[in-house]
Amino acid sequence: MRILITNDDGINAKGLEILKAIALGLSPDVWTVAPETNQSGTSHSMTLHSPLRLRAIDERTYAVAGTPTDCVIMAVRHLLKDQPPDLILSGVNHGSNLAEDITYSGTVAAAMEGTLLGVRSIALSLMMGFEEDGKRTAFWETALAHAPSLIRMLIEAPWRPGTLINVNFPDVSPEKISGITVTRQGVRDQNLLNIDSRSDPWGTPYFWFGFERRRSTLVEGTDLSAMADGKISVTPLSLNLTDRDAFAALEQLVAR
Repeated sequence: MRILITNDDGINAKGLEILKAIALGLSPDVWTVAPETNQSGTSHSMTLHSPLRLRAIDERTYAVAGTPTDCVIMAVRHLLKDQPPDLILSGVNHGSNLAEDITYSGTVAAAMEGTLLGVRSIALSLMMGFEEDGKRTAFWETALAHAPSLIRMLIEAPWRPGTLINVNFPDVSPEKISGITVTRQGVRDQNLLNIDSRSDPWGTPYFWFGFERRRSTLVEGTDLSAMADGKISVTPLSLNLTDRDAFAALEQLVAR
């Protein structure tokens, strides 16, 4: 089985190192094509107005000066065009991709692009916790311990065309995982965007976007609820974004 791994945190990210270890436990034929720099929040964007630079690190590892989507396209349609991958793994993201995060996520977008290209694709993300001193904690060993068997189970199951899988690991140690649950995409009560206005040394203004996270009402069966319960969340996503309920209502309206 040929596996392509990628991410949105960049070629030097710890999560990509973890993902490579996971992939090598599944197959010896693992290729890495990841962004040269951090591309978090780029969603499903692709580079159209500037040339793409491809840097070879070794015979199976490449960095692309572009987005996660660019990486998957370069891998499948250029580097591996004679023998495309059988599976694409994206991550392990430094932070969860839950609820509306999915629409921003470059990690999930890489899996979307893989799915568009006809390759089974799984996005994997690790929720980050906070210690008392405010430092973020990362239980990378949780993904290392639980991802291999989960991935084996997923690739043995039948997938509908146009489906990708979004996996999130909670911020607990491996032995504290309370199970695996299939979830639907959740919705946060609030996701406030803060705009921090500053000035550079020349007095020119610049801005930083930042999200303020607040506790949301947890709805059973969602990815958010799974994280609170210490469970691994497995969310099947569809590339078809049609709202079927709205479709039916609009169809009736137009038919009048």
